Amino acid sequence: MPDTETDQKVSRLEQQIADLRRQVHAARREAPPQPVADYVLQSGDGPVHLADLFGDKDDLFVIHNMGRSCPNCTLWADGYNGLVPHLQSRAAFVVSSPDDPATQAAFAASRGWRFRMVSHAGTSFAADMGYRSERGYRPGVSVFQRRPDGIVRVNHTDFGPHDEYCAAWPLLDLLPGGAGDWRPKFSYV
Repeated sequence: MPDTETDQKVSRLEQQIADLRRQVHAARREAPPQPVADYVLQSGDGPVHLADLFGDKDDLFVIHNMGRSCPNCTLWADGYNGLVPHLQSRAAFVVSSPDDPATQAAFAASRGWRFRMVSHAGTSFAADMGYRSERGYRPGVSVFQRRPDGIVRVNHTDFGPHDEYCAAWPLLDLLPGGAGDWRPKFSYV
């Protein structure tokens, strides 16, 4: 197909977005590390310290998930199965939600999730990281680093519809009507 003016315009805009994205990531890396406590969270195996979640890695992704009641968080989590092995080759990965470990395990099994989950229920972890307010929980990701003098958060960002962290949204945006009023559901049958 010929390269049209519209194709050229889209290409220029995509390049601008890519340039801005690189600038955003560079600016995030300039932020000073934030020391954090070694929170005690709950897992299916009992209490687990944040430091233990690193395993043999120095870096850790913690996904802040709102729990089994959120279809958007479920959409993001459904996409992690394929990504986690790649991410874990570089850093540890865990999903944290307010659901208790038994609820997490049952929901994960129903969705076919194969990644580690922990519960932050009864702790200030989500609020301290900025993912809980008086209005409730919010989704996002925090990146932690284990250092000789303790754990620090080195990066974080919120999740939301049309973000770059869920492949469904950019693909839906390619449709003639975009995503329109589409919203994720737990099941489409």
